Amino acid sequence: MGLIQEFKEFAVKGNAMDMAVGIILGAAFNKVVQSIVNDLIMPPIGMLIGGVDFKDLNIPLKAAELAADGSVVKPEVAIRIGTFANIVIEFLIVACSVFVIVKFMNRLIRKREAEAAKS
Repeated sequence: MGLIQEFKEFAVKGNAMDMAVGIILGAAFNKVVQSIVNDLIMPPIGMLIGGVDFKDLNIPLKAAELAADGSVVKPEVAIRIGTFANIVIEFLIVACSVFVIVKFMNRLIRKREAEAAKS
């Protein structure tokens, strides 16, 4: 069997289509989670810690070097705590969402298997 024929069989299988739909939905879901974190969760947290945009929270290791005209020659080197916190919160939201979906799917599968066993 040729490589092209094998690829055609793979591409038209249900699993490949399911995977494609999952990837597209996952990308869209990622944007929703980013908006929840950046636009809903982090602004109140930033306000509570002193009115700082949380993404801008960092620990400077080396200040930026500026030219005489004020342009940046070398950017600041810093540990970006706020950005890291945003990403951790995004991860936790996605992990919890996936956990809930898997739990729901497992419940449906067990229910279907129990009904099939009764028949």
